[in-house]
This record gives sequence, C-alpha cells and structure tokens, in this order.
Amino acid sequence: MRTVAACLGLIGLLAVAACDHDSGLAGPGTDAGANPDSGGQPPTQPVGGNVTLDLVTEGLTSPITLTESPDSSGRLFVVDQIGVVRVIASDGTLQDQPFLDVRDAIVTLMPDYDERGLLGLAFHPDFANNGRVFVYYTAPPRISGWDNTSTLVEYHVTPGAIGAQAQKVAVLLEEDHPQFNHDGGTVAFGADGMLYLSIGDGGGRDDEGEGEAQGTPLFGHVDDWYPNNPGGNGQDITHNLMGNVLRLDVSTPGKYTVPHDNPFVGHGKGEIWAYGFRNPYRFSFDMGGNHDLLLGDAGQDMWEEIDLVHKGGNYGWNVKEGTHCFSAEMPKTVPASCPTVDPTTNEPLVDPVIEMFNLGNPMRGSAEGLLTIIGGYVYRGQAVPQLDGRYIFGGYSTDMMLPAGAVYAAMPRSGTGLWMPEKIAFSDTGASVGGHFVIGFGQDRNGEVYVLTNDNFGPSGSTGRVFRLGNAAMK
Repeated sequence: MRTVAACLGLIGLLAVAACDHDSGLAGPGTDAGANPDSGGQPPTQPVGGNVTLDLVTEGLTSPITLTESPDSSGRLFVVDQIGVVRVIASDGTLQDQPFLDVRDAIVTLMPDYDERGLLGLAFHPDFANNGRVFVYYTAPPRISGWDNTSTLVEYHVTPGAIGAQAQKVAVLLEEDHPQFNHDGGTVAFGADGMLYLSIGDGGGRDDEGEGEAQGTPLFGHVDDWYPNNPGGNGQDITHNLMGNVLRLDVSTPGKYTVPHDNPFVGHGKGEIWAYGFRNPYRFSFDMGGNHDLLLGDAGQDMWEEIDLVHKGGNYGWNVKEGTHCFSAEMPKTVPASCPTVDPTTNEPLVDPVIEMFNLGNPMRGSAEGLLTIIGGYVYRGQAVPQLDGRYIFGGYSTDMMLPAGAVYAAMPRSGTGLWMPEKIAFSDTGASVGGHFVIGFGQDRNGEVYVLTNDNFGPSGSTGRVFRLGNAAMK
C-alpha cells in the first residue's frame, strides 16, 4: 500500500485519488483502454489541428471548476480549492473580492498534496430570481480520529446584486469521511431540477481504509457483499453515503428532502442515485441530447474510467476497476473472474464508456498513461465546430512527476462498447496543456468549454490558470 507520504512526493491534486490511478491515451480511431470492443461502429473523424487553448485569466491557486451564473450578468465563477470562489466579469477581468470565502470553514489543506477543500459550486436554476447557491467542501471532522466531514451548504445572495458576497443559509448535509482522500466533489443541478452530489469511497486504497495507521482493519469502510475484497463503501447502499452519486430535492430553502423516485428509497439510503464509485471527482450533465450524466472516476493502479451514469446503476468498485475484475490483495493482477451482478440489489455492474491506462499499469506497454482522469463536459458551443457533441475530458498528467496534462475528445456511441478518445493536439497559435497539470473543466451557458490548470502538485502558489477552447481558423 502506498503511504500518504509517498503520495505527497508524487502528486498533489484533489483528484489524484490516493496516488493510484489509471489512464492512457488514444489516437484517432484507437480505443484508449484494453477492451477492443468498438460497438460495431466505425471510428469518428479526427478533431484536426485547429483547436487552440486561449488564456482567460491567471494568478489563481488551484482552480478546479468553473460555471456561469444563470442570470444576465455574463459572469463566470471559478472555484479555487483553497476555499474561495472568484468572479470573472463579463469584460474578462478577474475580480479581487471573492464571491464566496469559506477558508475558515474547511480543513487546513496540505500545500504539497491534498484532495480536500472547496470542491463544488452550483447555482439554482432560478438563481436570477431567488439568489440560491450551493457549495460542497470538506469541513473539520466531527468524529475523533476521522479526517473530515463532507459538507453541502446553501448560500444566498440578493438577486441582481452584482459584486455582493454570498451569505450562509444552512448546512444541508454532513457525511463523516475517514481519510483525507477520495472526497469526490461535484455538485450540479440536473434537467429534472434536482441537485446531484458526488462523494468518494472514504479514502485509503482498495476501499478498505488505512487499517495499519488507524488500528482497525476496515477503518471507516464497511463490509460489503463481496468477500474476496475487504471493505466496501462503494458497494454498500445502507450504511453511509460514500462512493455514491446522490440526488436531492432542495425545492425548500434551507433543507433537502429525498425524492420519492430515487432508486433505493425504502431499502437503502434514499439519497443515493448511483453507486460503486472510487473517487467521482468531476461529473457533468450534457446541455443537449438526453442531458446525460457523465462522470470521471479515478482508478487505482491500472485503469481510469468515464461512466455514463443512470438511475440505480452500480459502477463496479471495488469488485471491478474499469471493465476488469479487481483484486485488493494483488491490485496489479487481474482476477480471472468476478461477479457481474450485485446480489443485494440485482443491479448489474455497469462498465465505463471510456477506459484508459494508468501510468502504473504494467499492461500498457508503450501506450501513454495518465496519473488520473479528469471528467469534463460535452461540447455544445460555437467556437470550435469540429468538437460539437464530443465529450471533452482530461488527464491530470502523462508523466509521473512533471506537469504534462492532456485533453481528449470522444464522440459518444449509439451502441455498446467503449468510446474512442482522441488526444487533442493544440494549435501552436495558442497555449498548450503540456506544461501544466489539468485539474478541472468548466462550461458556460453558451456551451463553450474551459480547461483549468496549475503547475504545482498541491493547492499552493499562484500558477492556476483558466483557458477556453478556441479555433485557430476563426481568429
């Protein structure tokens, strides 16, 4: 088991998920993972070489997500992991005064490596009229010996009050978190008006916790139905909310209720919408099409994955990693077989739609690998027509130690089988992610996609930048 100290020497990003990830790279018409099933469809047309990375702003610390407020102001809001939400005004200037500052409410972050902090922000769809805002962060622990408390909080700002700071309304949800890592972190509204939130499996590795350090074999990780692998927050729907995507009704200010049509109401934690995740750091809803929920789940030693998430789905961890069976005892050896159905819910274990090699995967050969996968957005903008309808996501780095991020585009398939990602080769008329860590993505109301980077392993310094995807042919 890699220790926290070892992680500190490798990577410093809330998404890195305990230093054990997967991912690789795919060129045009090439499956990224080890599964060769193409779903019976021909390769998509390559993206081409006109995509640029245009600098929007810099001087941030660790920008991890960006969104535009659903009003007429044209403001972009950038979540910085250190605990502040900064505003990019409609004229492109970064405002000095934060829209929100929760640095006093979160745990003290480790500057060299951390997965905690301010992790998510969502505006209510009717924000222009009601001023409601929701954030997710890691507060200090409520239980002695545990690391933090996953916390969902509602804030409020007077509608139309440009420049005003958001004020706290109420803490909506608290979930005790045993280790510092695998905190998940996205909060977003779906087209159904419900609020969705992702929380990781509790941390450590193998979904079994840091037994040696805590003196308890499964510290903070419950037993599940699969005896071959110890631990099981990801495969449990009755004891806690870790390793899941939640769906909440926040129609009443200051509280949430469980939607009656959530899949496990009456026979599990009613908040749970989907389960079987390791560290679901970034997810998003497609602005068009079927408004699909696409989620990047950080792997451990072998594979990274993007999941197409549906109601009640079980996404496999820790029975599987990606499309492959997983062994907690020998995480770099693929077992010959494993269950395909959760016997407690009768839910099949759902394979990802994108699978990529982790840098530590001994099966990848000469193929490129990633430290971890970073979930993104389906492109619905106008600036880069060749990306229309493609899912844009990233790799934190393609190097074990250096900032060498990557951005990929994949066209969704209509049938079964893995999607085919293509690594975007950015035009030399703009910037490149090759010298940066890719730590997040954002999308504005016009469907344009933003790439968020920094140059440090952890939430420190001022190398954080926001870029927007552009088109050299249109400049």
